[in-house]
Amino acid sequence: MTKSYDIAVIGGGPGGYMAALHAARFGKKVMLVEKDFLGGTCLNRGCIPSKTWLKNAEIIEAIELSREWGIQTDNITISLDKMKKRKDEVISRLRNGVMFLLKQGKIDVYEAEGFVEEGNIVKVVSDKKEERVQTDKIIVATGSSPSVPPIDGLDSASFYTSDTIFDIEKIPSSLTIIGGGVIGVELATIFSSLKTNVTIIEMGGRIIPTEDADASKALAKSLQKKGVQILTDAKVTSVKQNGDKTIVECLNEKGESVSVEGEALLVSVGRKPNLSAVQAVKLEQNGPFIKVNEKMETSYPNIYAVGDVIGGYQLAHAAYMEGIVAASNAAGCERKMDEKVVPRCIFTLPEVASVGLTEEEAERKGLQVKAERFDLAGNGKALVSGDTSGFIKIVYDEKYGEIIGVTMVGPHVTEMISEASSFISLEGTVEELANMIHPHPTISESFFDVARNIIDKSKK
Repeated sequence: MTKSYDIAVIGGGPGGYMAALHAARFGKKVMLVEKDFLGGTCLNRGCIPSKTWLKNAEIIEAIELSREWGIQTDNITISLDKMKKRKDEVISRLRNGVMFLLKQGKIDVYEAEGFVEEGNIVKVVSDKKEERVQTDKIIVATGSSPSVPPIDGLDSASFYTSDTIFDIEKIPSSLTIIGGGVIGVELATIFSSLKTNVTIIEMGGRIIPTEDADASKALAKSLQKKGVQILTDAKVTSVKQNGDKTIVECLNEKGESVSVEGEALLVSVGRKPNLSAVQAVKLEQNGPFIKVNEKMETSYPNIYAVGDVIGGYQLAHAAYMEGIVAASNAAGCERKMDEKVVPRCIFTLPEVASVGLTEEEAERKGLQVKAERFDLAGNGKALVSGDTSGFIKIVYDEKYGEIIGVTMVGPHVTEMISEASSFISLEGTVEELANMIHPHPTISESFFDVARNIIDKSKK
C-alpha cells in the first residue's frame, strides 16, 4: 500500500460528497470512491429528474387553469424527448458542479468500487486495477436501491422502478403504480399531467401513510380530482404480462379480487440499503440498515455511516447533515445529529411539507398536545393563485405552547417549511410566532394566522 488518507468516503451521493467536502475543510487528506455518477440517487435518478418533470406538470396545470382566467391557448403538445433532454442537461450541469467542488477541495476521486476491510483499509476495484488504501477513518455512504417485492409473476413482467422510469420511451396511456408513498404520488402527479390514466395501489389505509392524516386526505382528494384512481388497503397478489399490457391482481379491504390493467407498471414500495461495501466487517444493523448513533458512528471503530444506507428519513438534505456530522466527528470535532428538525417534502401539486411530529405521532407518544389548522381558503395569495385546497397545521405542547410539529399543504409550501424547522430547533412557542410579522399577501402568513388563532382561542 503506497497511498494513505486521513478519511476515506465510499459513495458519492449527497451524504458522501458532503462528508468529503466537510472533512477537507478540516484540513484532512480525503479520498472519495464512487463506482457510478457523482450525485447518487438524488441527482441522477431521484430528486432532480423528478423535480425537473414536476416543473413540466406545474406549467401544464397553470396553462390549463389560465383558460379560466381569460387567457386562451391552443391545445398543449408534449415532447417527451425534449423533457428528457432538459432533464439530462440539468443533471449534467449539477454533476459537473459536484466534481468542481471536489476538485476545489483537493479531494482525490476514484471512479471505482470501494470495499471496507479490517484495519481501516479500503479496497478500490476498477476495470483497470485493484489496490488497497490505508485510512484513519472511513465514512460509508453507499446509498440504497429500489426494493422489489416478491410478487408472483413480477419477475417475468415488464415494470419500472424509480431508477428506470425517467428513461421511459413514450408517455403511456395508462400507468399502474404499486406503492402510494412519496415516490408513488410524485410520479402519479407527473404522469396524470401528461394525460396518462394513473392508478395507485397502496397496501396501507391511505397514501403517504407516514405523514399527517389530513395531509394524506387532502392530497388524495387533489389526485382524484385529476383523474388518479387510488386503491387503499389493497394487497397485490400477482402480476401478469398480457401482450403490451400489465395486469395487476390485488385484494381490496373486503377481500375481493380487483384487477388493474395498465400499459406501464411502476413499482415504488421502498428502498433497500447497498451493503456490499461492508461485507468484510461485521457492522451492527438496525433491521436491514447499518446502525449508527447520533454521531454517525457504527459499531466498528473508526467507521461511520450516513445517508440511505442507515435508513431513517432517506432524504438528501438529511444525508447532507449526516455527512457533515460524520466528517466533523471523524476529524475530531464532536457533533451530533438532530433528527427532530429534518423537514420532509413531497413535491406534488399541491405540495406537502412537514417537520417534527405529526398530530398522530404526538398522541402515540402520550404527549399532551393540541393541534390547530388554518385552511388556505382564507388566504389572499392562495385565492390569487387559484389554489386554495391546502392548509397549515401546528402541533404544540398544551402546557408551554412549544411548537413540536408542523404540516403544510399548498402551493410552494416546500419553500416555507424551513421557518417551521427553525422554530422547532429554537424551541419556539406559538406566542412567539404570533408576534412575528409576516409579509402580505403570501402563503407564509398563514403560518402566523394559525398561531394567532391559537392565542385568540386561549384568551376566551
